[in-house]
Amino acid sequence: MRDSIIYDGRMDARSFQFNPVLGRLRMAWVLGLLLALMSLQGALAGPRLRVLAWPGYVEPEVLREFEKKTGAKVELTVIDSDEALWQKLNAKPGPAFDLFAVNTAELQRYIAAGLVREVNRRLIPNTAQQLPRFRDLAAIPGLVHGQGERALVFGIPFAYAEMGLIYDRRQFKEPPTSIHALWDPQWRGKVIAYNGGSHNFSLAALALGLPTPFKLPADMKPRAVDKLVDLRRNVLSFYGQPEESVRMFQRHGAALMYANYGMQQFQLLKAAGVDVGYAIPKEGALAWLDCWALTSAAADLALSHAWIDHLLGKQASALLVSRQGLASTTAESAAGASSAKLLWLEPVEDAAARETLWARIRSGDRAAKVLAP
Repeated sequence: MRDSIIYDGRMDARSFQFNPVLGRLRMAWVLGLLLALMSLQGALAGPRLRVLAWPGYVEPEVLREFEKKTGAKVELTVIDSDEALWQKLNAKPGPAFDLFAVNTAELQRYIAAGLVREVNRRLIPNTAQQLPRFRDLAAIPGLVHGQGERALVFGIPFAYAEMGLIYDRRQFKEPPTSIHALWDPQWRGKVIAYNGGSHNFSLAALALGLPTPFKLPADMKPRAVDKLVDLRRNVLSFYGQPEESVRMFQRHGAALMYANYGMQQFQLLKAAGVDVGYAIPKEGALAWLDCWALTSAAADLALSHAWIDHLLGKQASALLVSRQGLASTTAESAAGASSAKLLWLEPVEDAAARETLWARIRSGDRAAKVLAP
């Protein structure tokens, strides 16, 4: 009987002849051996931690220090959008990660889908180093579900950014104090704003003095549309990414910008040599707060909690500020005092409807046409 493979010494695919039965047996044996070797290698390598995070959240030296301290191997995956995050964690048969970073508004759909599990704060001693407003988890919408003994914590605050106002110090004698500065005719054609429907309707709600910017009543929708049409008329241009906003600000000599990315944009402008200031308006500022959350598939809970504790340490917190221009929950932001009114993002009443209306506004439609069915 011939062997399953005959090779005549020349590297030619036509020289290989396969016996189907012996080929399948040999392939099964090889695969079994590979799986056994992989299992043995994993056991010898020690524990592993599968982390899903945003760019800049885990600096190389922070990761290396954690691995050295715990003996674990960290498998870090970086994402750049909320949708990419959702797709990875909602993949079948289930999350292939132990923990991830997510903002408080997005966290709610992971809770609803059963993709996260409770976090035990007692296993994260560095939470004691956080600012008081970040230790009061019940005061941050979406982090605690239930009450009393049944209250479950689903996220630990890590990084945040306020959506404040960036202004040109040469053109403003005094810092702007109100969100209404974006609508001031004095600055027509010198204002830059963010191109996002959900956030802009929340901005309009703030300007209108509504109780909450995230739940827009049906009878207030026409007024919000009118407000955003007026904003469009006052604005020079709308941006999407931080670097784009910096180029616009410099190229057109802008006076004022709504900073959707907060201090990150401020630092980019400073680095570009622009003399700018940063202000939180008296009406308050929309703010995103990213938290560490455990997935329902977290394999090593002690190691997962140790990771969160490590990322709240001095080294990681300092690098988050100095390299990324973001705010840490362990030190006061350079943007303003702790008394600044921050409105943490929450799910809105209808994100798709907001985006549809905003697209019409952005295209130049009048209010009546924007609201047409």
